[in-house]
Amino acid sequence: MTIQPYGGVLVNREASSREADDLRAAAGGMPSVQISPWTLSDLYLIAVGGLSPLEGFMDEASYRGVLDEMKLPGGLPWSIPVVLPVTGEEAEQLAVGQPAALYAPDGKLAAVVDVTDIFDRDREAEAEAVFRTPDQAHPGVAAMYRMGHKCVAGPIRYVYDEDITGFPEDHLTPSETRAAFAERGWETVVAFQTRNPIHRAHEYLQKCALEVVDGLLVHPLVGETKSDDIPADVRMECYRVILDRYYPADRVLLSVLPAAMRYAGPREAIFHSIMRRNYGCTHFIVGRDHAGVGDYYGTYDAQRIFDEVDMDLLGIEPMKFEHSFYCLRTKQMATSKTSPSSMEERLFLSGTKVREMLSRGESPPEEFTRPEIAAILMKSYQGQVSAD
Repeated sequence: MTIQPYGGVLVNREASSREADDLRAAAGGMPSVQISPWTLSDLYLIAVGGLSPLEGFMDEASYRGVLDEMKLPGGLPWSIPVVLPVTGEEAEQLAVGQPAALYAPDGKLAAVVDVTDIFDRDREAEAEAVFRTPDQAHPGVAAMYRMGHKCVAGPIRYVYDEDITGFPEDHLTPSETRAAFAERGWETVVAFQTRNPIHRAHEYLQKCALEVVDGLLVHPLVGETKSDDIPADVRMECYRVILDRYYPADRVLLSVLPAAMRYAGPREAIFHSIMRRNYGCTHFIVGRDHAGVGDYYGTYDAQRIFDEVDMDLLGIEPMKFEHSFYCLRTKQMATSKTSPSSMEERLFLSGTKVREMLSRGESPPEEFTRPEIAAILMKSYQGQVSAD
């Protein structure tokens, strides 16, 4: 029994070969918009159904509903607006009821949008609602302010024929992950969202989850991240090594998610869970400070937000975990629920701490991460230092 896509139908907005040829031929006569890698990620995820039930970019009513009520017009929970930002100059060329050509960063036609609405982006309200701060030091807020202040809505037809992930061998669409789960006989699947290499705390959470579900989808985000995050190619090498050596091969699947990282904390936890439901997952791991950055969110705010939405409609089960640590007394991973140790006997792990150690030229100890992963990270860091 497979979980239904969000909204009941897995959206497909990819043009057929013939339609794509016709759209490319017609695009030269349309007004054009140059889109960013961030928008290209959203565009692709709409096209393949990762953002079902969206068939295109949100109009103003949908946008306002997401900001104010965290809902789509039909009542489905939805936490982050998915919009097509344009400059004022680009907006002046567009008209409701007319198609527009969207060009990828490499200059190739990515899609055609049938324009249904053009509206002002309320960046102040969006910053407060989505990121809980107007502070432009926040990477998500800063990224939003770099985008155009107008938004264009409408259904899209996707024609881009290039891989946008950088990892075509590890890239499955929602329909493909669903087929892979069915082939393996997995009825319950837990997704793990990450933008960091898997350290020991991650491994502990994943294996706890695997005790109660059929399979694990390790689903690293490989779209835009902030500049000091570990590069995606390094992370992918880490994932392959640790999964090969320390996980049961028949119960784990690795596939990339070509989404941009918002760093929106609680709201992004809901957003990430919706996408994973579309990819066929029944459960979603939510640990400490999911999708957080700096001190903008509370440690468990991303877990509490699931209490604010209609879980019957959301339809994917969050698996909420305490902050895990390496227990110096018991010599194993634990949480406060399983360890009798004092705070002085607890070694807390995080991707931030690993990055800090690497920046000092220190190899993370085995309590932090597997030695094979530490070696990959050190090699990468030393290469960056040499290049600088």
